[in-house]
Amino acid sequence: MPPPQQRISKDAWERRLHDVPVTKADLNRLIMDYLVIEGYKSAAEEFSQEANLTPPVDFESIESRMDIREALQRGDVEHAINRVNELNPDLLDLNHALHFKLLQQKFIEFIQQKRIPEALQFAQEELARRGEESPEFLSELERTMALLAFDATPNPPPAIAELLSPAQRMKTAGEVNAAILESLSQGKEVKLMGLLKLLCWGETLLEERAEFPKLNVLDGTFSESSRS
Repeated sequence: MPPPQQRISKDAWERRLHDVPVTKADLNRLIMDYLVIEGYKSAAEEFSQEANLTPPVDFESIESRMDIREALQRGDVEHAINRVNELNPDLLDLNHALHFKLLQQKFIEFIQQKRIPEALQFAQEELARRGEESPEFLSELERTMALLAFDATPNPPPAIAELLSPAQRMKTAGEVNAAILESLSQGKEVKLMGLLKLLCWGETLLEERAEFPKLNVLDGTFSESSRS
């Protein structure tokens, strides 16, 4: 039989948590990290002054990232590429996968706008060459080119249809944003999200050994264990 589990009361659990040292400076850095990565430029500027924090990046780069993300979300890939080159002229030259993603998105936008002749020309001049130079892009290139065959089909296969969904724009924008942050030596994911994932992982491990109050991440409260 498995050994009996230890039961930790809510009061005892909260006392243990209160004994863990967390400085105001640590909390301030978590807040600044969130504001910078999520693109809240004005809030980050104000918070850096109030908390007397040195910003991890130039605030103008935040505005540029948000401009790039918004351009991709509305389908203006050309503007996004120009802004990426202004922010970091070497990024697309060094990151071939990211450059391909942007060119792929531009082709998709041609299809969305029913500009088929331009899509064909763009595919021949840009996408085909990328596939020849980098075989790892071939499978994705084939899936993208299949848009031409299913352009007039009301119900294309799911793998093809998802390229035309709003989620595709969001995915491309997210990958570009992450690449820019990495080029700025900034984390690609909000540290607070990483801590929440670590919390969930820790709770899962602890469940094997003890009964303890679970954190409700929505309101920050703890609930007593329901086990008997």
